Amino acid sequence: MELFNIKEIYTDFQYPASFVKVIELNLLDFEFWYFMTNEQVLTRINGLMKRYPNRKLIPFARRDDNDDIACFEVGKEPKVQIIHDFASEGYEQRGEYDDFWSWMKAAIDELIEEGDN
Repeated sequence: MELFNIKEIYTDFQYPASFVKVIELNLLDFEFWYFMTNEQVLTRINGLMKRYPNRKLIPFARRDDNDDIACFEVGKEPKVQIIHDFASEGYEQRGEYDDFWSWMKAAIDELIEEGDN
């Protein structure tokens, strides 16, 4: 999978090195969460700009069982925002992780917990 060229949209954003490493290692699917293709990322960015015009969200993963997406946000790096996409503006924020590794650990922990059931 190739890294989406975010500089075409947000010139002031740079992906965290941890995120780039995970993409390079092709660690992309955790059953509930999966990384989006470049086409999916572009479609979501365009939609997010319309739905939440006061935020600069950069989606990278989505849940398979609901409308939650994991995003970086320009100006709030290195945090990961969990957005319930398509919610009314002001009600979209579902959660936040301190950084990409924290989000990744939670996604893997969830996979492990559900795998044991």
